[in-house]
Amino acid sequence: EIGDMSLRLQGKLLKVLQDNAVRPLGGTQSSPLDVRLLSATHRDMRMLIAQGAFREDLFYRLNVVQIDMPPLARHREDIPLLVGHFLATLAQPTGVRKIYAPEAVELLATADWPGNVRQLSNVVRQNYAISQSPIIPADLVQQSIGSASGGRLPSFDEARDEFTRSYLSQILQVTGGNVSQAARLAKRNRTDFYKLLNRHQLQPDDFKPRE
Repeated sequence: EIGDMSLRLQGKLLKVLQDNAVRPLGGTQSSPLDVRLLSATHRDMRMLIAQGAFREDLFYRLNVVQIDMPPLARHREDIPLLVGHFLATLAQPTGVRKIYAPEAVELLATADWPGNVRQLSNVVRQNYAISQSPIIPADLVQQSIGSASGGRLPSFDEARDEFTRSYLSQILQVTGGNVSQAARLAKRNRTDFYKLLNRHQLQPDDFKPRE
């Protein structure tokens, strides 16, 4: 979790990346390094930079290739497939196969899943172990997910608005808040693009590089 790293350790890591060398604790000579560094975070790094909690120079040295991993709640169509995979894996050692009742699958597909795939996996494991029947009922799922149940799938309009806002945010991030350039990339005229930003409550200045 790169976002939780202390400022002191950030400085040490930055020096290692700049020098391509590391000096062992207690040593007097540095040893050259030839490595690739992969880091992950669930934090908003640009916000941490703005708060002074993360070094901007280290962020740009780390951020060579960025891969955004969308939350499970944005890929609900994958949930039944993941559930089937987890159940098949759990059945392998004993040969005892279990499935979810249709109402239970609906609950799983509409839950919020703040813990993403790991949380889903734990819930399936728990349901598999506790269920006395080969068909796992909905009430058992409800007990496991509790308040994580979202209750419903988003409507088409809600899903479209969520996608549009995410798309606009990504374009503004790529262009550093330059609306004219962002509008060209989106193949929209500048006026329409501004209307979209206003509709989705996005401010171009929030995406401009900080000096």
